[in-house]
Amino acid sequence: MGNYAFYGEFQNDFQKWFANGLNQKLAAHGYRLAEHPDQDIRLVLNFADPRSLRPYRRKAQATYVVTVVETDQIPDNILKNGYPMLIRTLSNLLIYIVRTPETFDTYFVTLEQGYYKVPFQTGQEETFFDKIFERLEPLAASNLIINNDFHPDLPEELQEGDEITEQIWKAGQKIEAMNLWPAPFPIQEILPAEDFRHVKRLYGIGGLSYGNLSARKTKDRFWMSGSGVNKGDLRKIGQDILLIKGFDEKRNTMLLSVPPEVQPRRVSVDAIEHWMIYTEHPQVGAIVHIHAWMEGIPSTQINYPCGTVELAKSVADLVRNAEDPSRAIIGLKNHGLTITGKDLDDIFERIEGRIIPQVPMT
Repeated sequence: MGNYAFYGEFQNDFQKWFANGLNQKLAAHGYRLAEHPDQDIRLVLNFADPRSLRPYRRKAQATYVVTVVETDQIPDNILKNGYPMLIRTLSNLLIYIVRTPETFDTYFVTLEQGYYKVPFQTGQEETFFDKIFERLEPLAASNLIINNDFHPDLPEELQEGDEITEQIWKAGQKIEAMNLWPAPFPIQEILPAEDFRHVKRLYGIGGLSYGNLSARKTKDRFWMSGSGVNKGDLRKIGQDILLIKGFDEKRNTMLLSVPPEVQPRRVSVDAIEHWMIYTEHPQVGAIVHIHAWMEGIPSTQINYPCGTVELAKSVADLVRNAEDPSRAIIGLKNHGLTITGKDLDDIFERIEGRIIPQVPMT
């Protein structure tokens, strides 16, 4: 089990009670409270004052931050009020507590621009903290695969793309026309310049960008969209679209071929998921991931973060169990869809008219 830590200052006895409840549940499940700030910390619980929000600055990509904010003002719109706090505190998840003299409501605000409520009933503290822990453990237990190893060995004939990258460009435009690339939240308008630079250094992104798509090139290589790019205009090889050629399990690193004269971007964080699917199912020719929903589909049961081995394995298991893995439609809890196809055209033919833009939050 991993280490966890508390950060920030408790504003009142209620927050001390809340932190103590979290502490007891994490410890009871084998997680260890870090004794030193330089320890390898998997989960940070950042108690922040909404009037003076302070981010926890990660020292490692695999550290997940959950910020806890309390207010006595009942907001008109949970997402509108909570999402900027999530971004300003550089967090993966926000616990937004709306407290009145009689009781309180607890909302989880997600990076996918959604939120869900965990109710509290007097006398049911044990059940309440069980539910809170259930939401936090996927962060505490996950193994993030975000490192990229760029090899400037992309063959010259592929440095301007090929017929497959042309298909990816057209597919990105189709999804744009369907309004299924959610408009990126204006992160650079919310964060101070220093914090924005920190986010770019940590994750190699220029903003919050949702969804991705890929298409197989050969048996063991596939083209995939980059991280934080305009997916409605995927043109630049090595930046907008990258060629994945392998995965180094010892280093938890994706291996990519890029043009020698291009400063590459990171590939989409979901590359490990696509890699697992392509490797196991040679008949899969393309994969699309969008933050939308469809009725009557199998879904993962745990809300693991993007880019983790655990999410990739959960999706890969459901693809494996599908009637036809090459044409599977898999739901990701509180997140979106992963869709496999013979090619990108096959995927669009099957989802047309069936997409629900809003992902249900539970």
